[in-house]
Amino acid sequence: MQTLLLIDGNAIMHRAYHALPPFKTRSGIPTNVIYGFFSMLHKSTVDFKPDYVIVCFDTPKPTFRNKLFKEYQSQRPKISDDFIIQIPLVKEALDKAGITHLEKDGFEADDLIGTIAHKYKTNGIRVLILSGDRDIQQLIDEKVFVITPKMGLSDLKIYDAAEVQKKIGLVPEKIPDLKALMGDSSDNYSGAKGIGPKTASKLINQFQTISGIYLHLEEIDEKVRKSLVENKKNVLLSLKLATIDTNVSIDFEIQKTKFEKFNEDLKDYFTKLEITSLKNRIFAEKKPEVKKEIKKEDKNQLGLF
Repeated sequence: MQTLLLIDGNAIMHRAYHALPPFKTRSGIPTNVIYGFFSMLHKSTVDFKPDYVIVCFDTPKPTFRNKLFKEYQSQRPKISDDFIIQIPLVKEALDKAGITHLEKDGFEADDLIGTIAHKYKTNGIRVLILSGDRDIQQLIDEKVFVITPKMGLSDLKIYDAAEVQKKIGLVPEKIPDLKALMGDSSDNYSGAKGIGPKTASKLINQFQTISGIYLHLEEIDEKVRKSLVENKKNVLLSLKLATIDTNVSIDFEIQKTKFEKFNEDLKDYFTKLEITSLKNRIFAEKKPEVKKEIKKEDKNQLGLF
């Protein structure tokens, strides 16, 4: 089975920025985001050997979620100039590397990833999503997996449907329903006040959907029922905000995203930015493969692939 690696560009850039010291060139250009981003991208291509690679980015323009709720993500702190400066540099480096990157005004990277994953998982392709954003786990199914950096940049954890079920007590596709009831402080929407993860999971497992919950209010504890009734508008809005759009119109050809190796132009670009250690790692001459003993925990995860 062929493998498509989808990368949540903004999530991975943020992970790199917060995980690394403020590297800079001698002329003062910050490079920690570029270094961290390509470190994780390189590790993913080595570990999972994808046939296709696509990076998706947010844009600065308001999305359909901002139009639904003007306070969406409004509480997030201002992004630092050192981070902003590196966004076009990461995209330029991807161009040099020959890696396709996509973005579309009005939508988040998650929506592009969701649309691509939904389309190609039905075409016999295994989809791997590299992201530190937990919301994206709603896309997981038997052919879609999420890879999340755990600590730093090099420790990657693979999430499948069983792992999500074990963690939150729900199948991945129910994550939007969970967030509709609980809200999400990081995205600044509230859901139903007083309903936490345990109660939300219980309601969803019992009634399956938000609609099902509201059709069976008489069967629900009075305190919880009161909150559901009083906050119905918030709950329905939160469901829309939490649900990844899998039907975005995107113009690209999958065959043009084929990946074999990073183009040599990236080597020159890294030389210019004084990113020497990563350049040497990515473009190192191939050495004879040495069989490595894999721990039992790693064997279980790698067995998925």
